[in-house]
Amino acid sequence: MCTMGVTSFTLEITVISCENVHVKEDAYVVVRGESLNCYTTKMVKNKDCENNSSFLSWNEKFLLDMPLHARSIKFEVQCKKFKGFRPIGVARIEVSDILGEVVPENGLKVLSYRLRDWEGRQNGIIHFSVSSVVPEKFPIIATEKEMVVGAKNSDDQIIGMDVGAK
Repeated sequence: MCTMGVTSFTLEITVISCENVHVKEDAYVVVRGESLNCYTTKMVKNKDCENNSSFLSWNEKFLLDMPLHARSIKFEVQCKKFKGFRPIGVARIEVSDILGEVVPENGLKVLSYRLRDWEGRQNGIIHFSVSSVVPEKFPIIATEKEMVVGAKNSDDQIIGMDVGAK
């Protein structure tokens, strides 16, 4: 496999939910993989804020392109304020924790991490799933007229062809 020119890899992330997060406003999650690109979930309302219980659910899936040099992914729970946002909690996860042994190739792993507020105190738990996205290989397609020379191996597979002039 030729890897020349590859500058990133892709993870499929599903932001599932948060629990025990102290928030009364509509909340959303921003996910960033050490690049300028980030993904934001829709806003959800805490339905049990009167009972001092909190559970926020998104179940939103997206593809996160990660630069090869990236060391971590950041999940930041925020809520909308007057003319901006208020950070609720953040979890920074090492890429090495997600890839390799934790998420086998073509496998899906559901993970839970503690959120910390900006003063370092615990403020809930975020649940998400992650899987590696294997790049598709695009085969060379040629019609019989275009195929001038084709060598086949013992499994009757074409291993070389010349797509010359018609």
